[in-house]
Amino acid sequence: MDHCIALILGGGAGTRLFPLTRLRSKPAVPLAGKYRLIDVPVSNCINSGLHKIYVLTQFNSASLNRHIARAYRFDSFRHGFVTVMAAEQTRTSSAWFQGTADAVRQSVPHFSVYRHKFVLILSGDQLYSMDYRRLMEHHEAHDAEVTIATIPVSAADAGQFGILKTNSDHVVTEFYEKPSDLSGKASPVSGKMRRAGRTFLASMGIYVFGSRVLRRALDTRPDDHDFGKQIIPNAVRELRVVSYPYDGYWSDIGTIRSFYEANLMLTAMHPPFSIYNPAMPLYTDARMLPPAKIKSTDVSNSLISEASLIHNATIENSIVGIRSYVGTDVTIRNSIVMGADYYGWGAAGSRERIDGPPEPGILDGAYVEGAIIDKNVRIGKNCVIRNAGGVTNQDGDGFYIRDGIVVIPKNTEVPPGTVI
Repeated sequence: MDHCIALILGGGAGTRLFPLTRLRSKPAVPLAGKYRLIDVPVSNCINSGLHKIYVLTQFNSASLNRHIARAYRFDSFRHGFVTVMAAEQTRTSSAWFQGTADAVRQSVPHFSVYRHKFVLILSGDQLYSMDYRRLMEHHEAHDAEVTIATIPVSAADAGQFGILKTNSDHVVTEFYEKPSDLSGKASPVSGKMRRAGRTFLASMGIYVFGSRVLRRALDTRPDDHDFGKQIIPNAVRELRVVSYPYDGYWSDIGTIRSFYEANLMLTAMHPPFSIYNPAMPLYTDARMLPPAKIKSTDVSNSLISEASLIHNATIENSIVGIRSYVGTDVTIRNSIVMGADYYGWGAAGSRERIDGPPEPGILDGAYVEGAIIDKNVRIGKNCVIRNAGGVTNQDGDGFYIRDGIVVIPKNTEVPPGTVI
């Protein structure tokens, strides 16, 4: 994989993931209690032997920069790197990234200094495990100029994606962006997928380009700013574009609901995506935290992260993030508690960070259900957070409801006795 460079697209402002993206970029959003979304594509790259990795972003990238700097330090023998490239003003461009393709176009001067034959373009907000070496082998074996990773979906889901139609040799013959009419748009799939009714190939937003092919596609159409809407449809008409079929777990984490469901999926005993796969480990910042300490607590189908203190609580089908404090008689059900960036006990003046409540955590008697509690949040005693009214969307004082899920933003302090 030394002849390949990876570009991870950080996405735009992440409005559909707000308020989780209020203070951070999409790739920096916490995942599974101790990771961040960016760890998924970066880990896939490392596990695939791909060590030249760029992350392209422009919104709220400070925490992402810190995380990458701390988590990914390659040794001097591999000469690898993970580098954030934010939008910048240059002599040739004074504008921010106008789309996914424009982000790559503006970044060409940075990654072209390294010899490479292929460019792998990835998304920074998806959950899946893929060995990119198999993808590259497929690309070369089929003499492709462009390869698109695809996943079979049902007719009920096809309208949400870009749909590709292929022949029996995996060559893409047609492309449809979020089609409403699916007549004649099915493709050859495996017997397993056909029996499941998943006969439509959806683009995963994962592309392999020959380096010269990519430069030509970007240079000849300087006003084409998006891969899915412009570059890929034109490539299907003009180039040899091949589909790489993938049938494992894949989730596009673009909304609060999809984020919530993907996280809670991980609490199952045998989830379709496993963070316990020794062959494809998920890497992150090695924080050197102590184990969680749990006292007289009923925990079921949940993930409890390091450095957490939990006293006489009930936790069901939930994720409890790093450095979480959970008080006596607290109940947490079907929720994501992201934890804290600092310990919520001890003298406040002894910690480095000064933003956020001095003692974050979920205090005695609180009840949390169907919620996302962002980092450094303090839930006061006897609070009830569960959207009992079944509201779909609402902006409140210190909380948001999106897709029926209550979200408490980062650094918020919820007064004792609050009912949401």
